[in-house]
Amino acid sequence: MSMNNQGRPTTAQNVGTSFQPFESFSGHQGLRLAEPLIFELDRADTTGVDVPEVDDFEMAIGGLARKTSIGCPGLPEPDAVRHYTRLSRLNYGIDMGVFPLGSCTMKHNPRLNEKMARLPGFGDIHPLQPISTVQGALALMGELSHWLMTITNMPAVALSPKAGAHGELCGVMAIRAAHEARGDGRKTILCPESAHGTNPATAAFCGYDVKSIPAKSNGRVDIDALKAALNETVAAVMITNPNTCGLFETEVKEIADAIHAAGAYFYCDGANFNAIMGKACPGDLGVDAMHFNLHKTFSTPHGGGGPGSGPVVFSDALKDFAPMPYVVKENDGSLNLKEWKADSADTSLGRLTAFHGQMGMYVRALTYMLSHGGDGLKQASEDAVLNANYIKASLMDVMSLSYEGPCMHEALFDDRFLKDTGVTTLDFAKAMIDEGYHPMTMYFPLVVHGAMLIEPTETESKFNLDQFIRSMRGLASTAKAGETERFEGAPYYAPRKRLDETQAARQPVLRYSNNQEA
Repeated sequence: MSMNNQGRPTTAQNVGTSFQPFESFSGHQGLRLAEPLIFELDRADTTGVDVPEVDDFEMAIGGLARKTSIGCPGLPEPDAVRHYTRLSRLNYGIDMGVFPLGSCTMKHNPRLNEKMARLPGFGDIHPLQPISTVQGALALMGELSHWLMTITNMPAVALSPKAGAHGELCGVMAIRAAHEARGDGRKTILCPESAHGTNPATAAFCGYDVKSIPAKSNGRVDIDALKAALNETVAAVMITNPNTCGLFETEVKEIADAIHAAGAYFYCDGANFNAIMGKACPGDLGVDAMHFNLHKTFSTPHGGGGPGSGPVVFSDALKDFAPMPYVVKENDGSLNLKEWKADSADTSLGRLTAFHGQMGMYVRALTYMLSHGGDGLKQASEDAVLNANYIKASLMDVMSLSYEGPCMHEALFDDRFLKDTGVTTLDFAKAMIDEGYHPMTMYFPLVVHGAMLIEPTETESKFNLDQFIRSMRGLASTAKAGETERFEGAPYYAPRKRLDETQAARQPVLRYSNNQEA
């Protein structure tokens, strides 16, 4: 085996089916510890607290008294701590390595953001506090609103949506309110084939019929098909720009003009704003409503179902229909939240959610903006695009590109390079886990067969990208060499190996039972 100067192997190790490591007596593999469910660790005679015995007493609830155990596992405190610590080590996150998950920006979260979000004035407030006691929080919301409007050149913003899809709902509801205000009962929304799945889902949820618009051979919206579909029944067009193929819609201004000429509104999905912040203003492109993903573009925690935030910016045509609440400045200089319609002439669509949004996300996002400055945000988007094109150029000779020419923030490959190898897109992605990487987005966008969508973001160094590229090139070469055993059972080194994902999706086991069959 050849070794480099640091004593590390320079060639891939055999992890195929012929490699059979010994089985440990404990089930652990080195410091990667096997961990059962917490219910399987339960010891009925153990609890983390001492509860005194009670004398006999008469129950006051009659036959409603519990006859079985409560079902909570009993563990000493050290075992409980060890259980959750071991589980945390089974996770893969951005703090562990490159996260190439295309179309879902996963980038480093500066610890400065976390420090600011934990300040007592932001971390300890409650949405029902008197307005007079949260003036600093309202000032931050106002400042964040200002900069979101500035970097998009849009005159209004709603902070309250909780995430991207919620932001889409907000924008489409504002569009519906605008049409209803002028007595226009339009019933159709157009969505490109490459749209995020939430786009047509949101439109349908709001009661609209959804019509799909095809893409051209270059991966962009077919503007002729779009124009042909525009008529007096179309309420809006929902377009992601840059789109989910990682390409900028170069005809976006002409698209916007056609939409407006038909009396419809232009909704832009801003999930991929990380590629254009500081470079292009949606307001200048004719956008009427666009959501941000603060938890993507501005580096707040993302993934695992954690807190998100999806503010929406509005054009002049829609700003009067934005939801409440929003920050206003009173005559005495104090800040307030406008939370209710003042009179019947108020055209706001009303309250979208119970409270005001996700304060932790606001603090992190504004911290990111202020610490970077305008030039830093611009450089971040430029570096994101540079990194994606570096990956594209470095892999295009061994993997198959879906579209020619430069990409934006993500590079899109497909499975043609795997033809006749016996290796599938899923096999390839699973083998990436053995290389120590989270798989890229697979089989999306749907317009590309066997899609492999890679987004490195701006926070990866050339050193890290080169390591990732070497692994990808090695896997591609191994697949083409016919070494299918490397892939067919991958991942070999993951704690749970390859799972039956189809059965898990169709027959999920959502509740633990001592009596469930194996």
